[in-house]
Amino acid sequence: MDDEESIRFSFQKFLTNAGFEVAAVSHPSEAKKILASNEFDVAVVDRIFPEGQDGLDLVKYIKDAQPFCQIILISAYPTFKSAAETLKYEAFAYLTKPVKREEICKVVGEAARKSRVVRDLKYHDALFYSLFGSSLSGIVICDLQGRTEFVNPAFTKIFGYEKEEVLGRCIPYVPDSDLKKTESEIKDLLDGKPVPHRETQRLTKDGKIIEVSQNIFLCRDREGHPISIIVILQDITEQKKMEAQLQQAQKMEAIGTLAGGIAHDFNNILLVILGNISLAKIRLSPEEEVFKRLEEAEKASLRARDLTQQLLTFSQEGAPVKKTGSIVEILKDSAMFVLRGSNVRCQFFIPDDLWTVEMDEGQMSQVINNLVINAIEAMPEGGMIKVKAENITVEKEKVLPLKAGKYIKISIEDQGTGISKEHLPKIFDPYFTTKQKGSGLGLATAYSIVKRHDGYISVESKLGVGTTFYIYLPASEKRVPKRKAKKDEILSGEGKVLLMDDDEAIRKVAGNMLKHLGYEVEFAEEGAQAIELYKKARESGDPFDLVILDLTVPGGMGGKEAIKRLREVDPGVKAIVSSGYSNDPIIAEFKKYGFSGVVAKPYKIKELSEELRKVMMVE
Repeated sequence: MDDEESIRFSFQKFLTNAGFEVAAVSHPSEAKKILASNEFDVAVVDRIFPEGQDGLDLVKYIKDAQPFCQIILISAYPTFKSAAETLKYEAFAYLTKPVKREEICKVVGEAARKSRVVRDLKYHDALFYSLFGSSLSGIVICDLQGRTEFVNPAFTKIFGYEKEEVLGRCIPYVPDSDLKKTESEIKDLLDGKPVPHRETQRLTKDGKIIEVSQNIFLCRDREGHPISIIVILQDITEQKKMEAQLQQAQKMEAIGTLAGGIAHDFNNILLVILGNISLAKIRLSPEEEVFKRLEEAEKASLRARDLTQQLLTFSQEGAPVKKTGSIVEILKDSAMFVLRGSNVRCQFFIPDDLWTVEMDEGQMSQVINNLVINAIEAMPEGGMIKVKAENITVEKEKVLPLKAGKYIKISIEDQGTGISKEHLPKIFDPYFTTKQKGSGLGLATAYSIVKRHDGYISVESKLGVGTTFYIYLPASEKRVPKRKAKKDEILSGEGKVLLMDDDEAIRKVAGNMLKHLGYEVEFAEEGAQAIELYKKARESGDPFDLVILDLTVPGGMGGKEAIKRLREVDPGVKAIVSSGYSNDPIIAEFKKYGFSGVVAKPYKIKELSEELRKVMMVE
C-alpha cells in the first residue's frame, strides 16, 4: 500500500514477476476493505500518507485482523524515532525509499516464509493442545532432569494434581517399588535404546496406588539432540479389576466343576459302601459285635456324605433352588463344619419356634460358612462365636431396606480384631480384602446370595472389640410338618424294576438291595438302552412297574433325556431319579421334569425302600 502510483506499479510488477500474488491499494480505507475478504502473508505499508494519516495505524489494524501477516514498512524520511515505533509493532522490516527490485523481492520472500512458518507453528500448537488436551490418557512432558514442562487435563484428573502444582517440578508419582526400573528406563532412553510399553503402578496425589499402562518416548530437536521426555499413562485400574474378576470367576467355575465332579464320584463310591453295609446288617442281629462295627462304619460313611454336601455347595452357582424348611440345622452344621480343627468355640441361641424360610440350603450353608470363617480368622488366638436366631416383624417405618413383614434375624458375633470405619463400607465389595491371601469374594458372595433370597445382610464392628453380622431372611408362610420319628424299618415290596446306572458297582449293590426288598430287577448302563428294554417289556406284556434313572451318564444318555423319551412311550411311567449331584435343580424339582420320586446318592436300603413304596403306591 502506497499513495504514489509509480511505486505501487513498480512493486506490483517486481513481486508479480517473482511469483507473488499482489493486491495494490493507495489508501488505508481501501486496504481495510481488501483485508476483510482476503488473507495475506505479507503487507508492504508506506509509513507516511497525505492528509496526516500514519501508516502505523494501519499496521496495528493488520496485526489485529491478520496476526500471521508479516509487515514491511517503507519510508522516504526514516528517523530513529520512526524505527523505534516500528519495533514496537513487531514489523518484519523497515526499508528506506527508493527500494531496489532485488531488495524488495528478497525481503518480501523472507517475510512470506516467516508468515508460513508462524502459521504452521500456530497450527501445530493448536493441534498439539487439541490432541493432548482431549486425550483420555495422562500425558506428561518433562525436561531431561525430570522437571515437568507440560501436563494435560487427563493427567490432573487421574492423579489429582493441579497443573500449577507440578510445572517446573519432578512429580513424586513413582512408588519406591518401581524407582529402580523407572530410572533404568530413563537411562536406556537417553542412551538411544527403545523402552517397551509396560503395565505398572503409580501414586496419586493422595497416596493411592493405581494400575497404569505406560509408554515413554524421547523427543529430539531438528539436529537430533534429546530435549524432553514424553510419558503417556493410561489408568487401567478398573480394567485390571475386571480382568481379576474374570480370572477369579473362571477359577471359581473350574473349582466348582471339579468339586461337583469329585462329590458325584465320591457319592457313587459311598453308595456302594453304604449299600453293602445295609445288606450286611440285615443278616445280623443288633447284639452281635460285627453289627456294631458295621454301624460305626455306616456312621462314618454318613459323615463322609456330609463332607460331599459341602463340596457340592462350592459347585453351586446362579439362582437359588429354594425349598421351605428350617434353617436351624444349617446354622449348626455349617458352623461346626468350619470350626473343626480350630481353637474357636461356638454358642447357639436359637428358639424352638423359629419360623421356616424358603431357601437354597447349599447356598445358605455357604453364607454361614463364609461368615464363620471370617470370625475364626479375626480371632487367631481363639475365642467364642455366638450364633443367634430370632423371629422379628419389620414395620414400614423401619430403617432396614426390607419390605414390611415377618423375618428371621440371624446374628453371628465374634470377639475378634474388628473392622475399621474406613473399611466397613467396602467389605461387601467384590475383591475387597485386608488379608494377605484373601480373595475378597467371601463376603461379596454372602451378600449376593442373601440378596437373591430377598433378604438383607449388614454388619456392625468396633476395633479391638469384635464384629457382628446380621442376616434377615423372609419367613415362609408355608408350614413344614415335623417328621415323626421312624423306626429303623425296611419296607419290602414287589414288582418289576428297571435300574439304569453307568457304574457297575452301583448296579450290583443297588440290584442286591432291590432284590432283598422283594423286587425283580433288570439293568441298563445308559438311557438309550433303558428305553429299548422298557419298550420290549411293554410290548411283551410284562412291563416294568418302575424305573430308577441315574441323572448323569458320561458319554451316554442321562436320566433327564431318558425320562422325556420314556414318557413319549408311556405317559404313565413311574420313574425315580438318582444322582450323586444332590444339589442339582432336577433333584430339588424332580416332578417338574417328569419324575415321580428321588433318591440322592448315597442312600441306605431303608431310604430306598421308603421311596419305592411311596412311588409304587401313587396311582
